[in-house]
Amino acid sequence: MSIKAAFNTPFDEQLAFFKAKLNLPSERWDDIMRSAHDRAFIVAGAMKADLLADLHGDVTKAIEKGTGYAQFHKDFMATVQKHGWSGWTGQGTVAGEAWRSKVIYQTNMATSYAAGRYRQLTDTEFLTLRPYWRYKHADYVANPRQQHVSWNNLTLPHDHPFWQTHFPPNGWGCHCRVTPVDAREYAKSQAAGEAEPPAGWDARDGKDNLPGVAKGFDYAPGASADLPLRQFVQDKLITYPPAITGALSRDVTRYINAESRAADFAASVLADRSQTAPLWLGFVDNYVEVSATAGKDVKGYMILLPAEAPRHVERSHGNDGGDQRPARPDDFSRVAEVLTQAEKIEAGHAARHGQTTVLAVKRFENESYRAVFEVLEGKRNRALALVSLVIKIASGS
Repeated sequence: MSIKAAFNTPFDEQLAFFKAKLNLPSERWDDIMRSAHDRAFIVAGAMKADLLADLHGDVTKAIEKGTGYAQFHKDFMATVQKHGWSGWTGQGTVAGEAWRSKVIYQTNMATSYAAGRYRQLTDTEFLTLRPYWRYKHADYVANPRQQHVSWNNLTLPHDHPFWQTHFPPNGWGCHCRVTPVDAREYAKSQAAGEAEPPAGWDARDGKDNLPGVAKGFDYAPGASADLPLRQFVQDKLITYPPAITGALSRDVTRYINAESRAADFAASVLADRSQTAPLWLGFVDNYVEVSATAGKDVKGYMILLPAEAPRHVERSHGNDGGDQRPARPDDFSRVAEVLTQAEKIEAGHAARHGQTTVLAVKRFENESYRAVFEVLEGKRNRALALVSLVIKIASGS
């Protein structure tokens, strides 16, 4: 079966899964592993945001339109040429370039397909009808992996640990799949001795690999797609190298459309003072500078706009009879930028509970924005939270 024949029938769950991925610049294919691929799209060596965005678009087109590998290869080569990307593995020979584009195409099509199927198979109503899953090996593969062949027809409950690490694809070019079955079919599998995974299926070697599963494929695509974006990125940013940390945090900010949401949020909490939940504005991508000022490592910290902050600013920082003006809801759309693109960052006075604060200052046209942020250090709430915002006519205007 051709690559096109295997993947040219897209479905909604597959497309939604892939479109929701963040673009993550990377130096190597294993910069992220396993379930991290549920939330991030990478192409090894693609570090520029615009290049990665176009490559993401090429794969999205292939999924959405079902155009097949040949068209994807043309789109891939056009994108590479457009951005002047050079030095990538496979470049320079017809065979090498075909191999690289095929790996990108096939891996993303296979994992997005599997993730879409996972979403369908785990639908609550569907599980009541078919709560068992059967592993099916692709018989048309010319050089099959023997372990994959041995798993053919293996039928287990959907929540068996086997599926957490063996939900296909289980390697580069793997075309295996999972089909749902009902209780009667499961009983037949039990009678045929096909309802128990083979001995040693979960025995990892000295390199943390499972037999028959390629490095990095020991996860169920789509199983972590519902993990809150904030939690996923925050956990990853702490361990990523600086260039990747900064690029990903900036992409997150674009993804969540922080500007319009912040203005709407500020207007909402000023109108309804019963609201208490904060708004997440993105991440501190200039964490090196902020960490030096705060005296604490804030890599992976998010920027929060607490519900109380606009109210405090309204009560305490309006007209002062001089060059200070009241903040409007749309001014809060600039809060993240004031911190991440500050012209000056300095240590602030200790907050009322003793937490560290930082003062960030940035000028917009003829006005100076002075924002104070409190450093929050909880296990699940590492953030710089806005405390106050003062807007003044800049001197020398």
